[in-house]
Amino acid sequence: MRTANPSAQPAAITIDLDSIRQAHERIRPRIHRTPVLTSRSLDALAGARLFFKCENLQKTGSFKIRGATNAIFSLSDDQARLGVVTHSSGNHAAAVSCAAAWRGIPAFIVMPKNAPAVKCRAVESYGGKITFCEPNVTSRSETAARIQAQTGAVLIHPYDDDRIIAGQATAAKELLEDFPQLHAVLAPVSGGGLLSGTSLAAKSLCPAIRVFGCEPQRADDAYRSLATGTLQHLETSDTIADGLRASLAPRTFAILLKFVDGILLVSESEIVATMKLVWERLKIVIEPSSAVALAPLLRPTGLKEIAFPPDHGSTKPSIGIILSGGNVELKW
Repeated sequence: MRTANPSAQPAAITIDLDSIRQAHERIRPRIHRTPVLTSRSLDALAGARLFFKCENLQKTGSFKIRGATNAIFSLSDDQARLGVVTHSSGNHAAAVSCAAAWRGIPAFIVMPKNAPAVKCRAVESYGGKITFCEPNVTSRSETAARIQAQTGAVLIHPYDDDRIIAGQATAAKELLEDFPQLHAVLAPVSGGGLLSGTSLAAKSLCPAIRVFGCEPQRADDAYRSLATGTLQHLETSDTIADGLRASLAPRTFAILLKFVDGILLVSESEIVATMKLVWERLKIVIEPSSAVALAPLLRPTGLKEIAFPPDHGSTKPSIGIILSGGNVELKW
């Protein structure tokens, strides 16, 4: 279901490189500095040099632990006393549960009833207390608000939070510290926390770099928001990329409007084919949401879509790809 929300204007941007650096120092002792992998065969398919930031190998299996740890460890003891509450389809839920356990506080987690079983099991393994809701944005928000009122827990929003965005930005910060010569960075987009943080970090460290969000065609609110300049709302979606079913918030919309160079859409078949290709070529497991960030570059028009002509001679562009997570239900 698609709707426009003209009353939601872009918010003021209050995150800068100093915020990101402070977040990195706060979370550094608890997270992995994830590796960056390369593949000659994938380079040949894309016509570019690709550098894969493997957040699928991060603690809890996704980049989400960066933002959750920064947000939860930014709380005062008094704020944290009654615990934290959030709503999430899975990866943020697991990250909040894990970071709350590190802090020694309860975590109340609202998940849609169609959330992948593997992600529900992860939340429970970290001690999160799950309440299931209907699989739409309104139900998630309303259920979280009810639990917050009952418990007094602090809301840790999946993306509409400066502390979350600053934490997610540390993945791109690490990538560009290791490979400052990149011409572009691609990341998935849903609520916009990762892409907001990626674009802030990338443009602050390398002003000439290009940053693109990648999104399923079946969940294209970010694409439509940037195309129209009006925040678009997506109530539900059936994309296989279950981590990309949320909509932008005014906070993330403002950052994307200023720092992102475009949104690239991919089909469901492209997502599945790309996911399997990464499994085969990089020998790592990624989830569908991660595959969205590589899929556009595997099209014949891929480089042209990010403003690199396909006939670029011997100099191949260097492109960073953020593989956002690896939590997928493997059935044999």
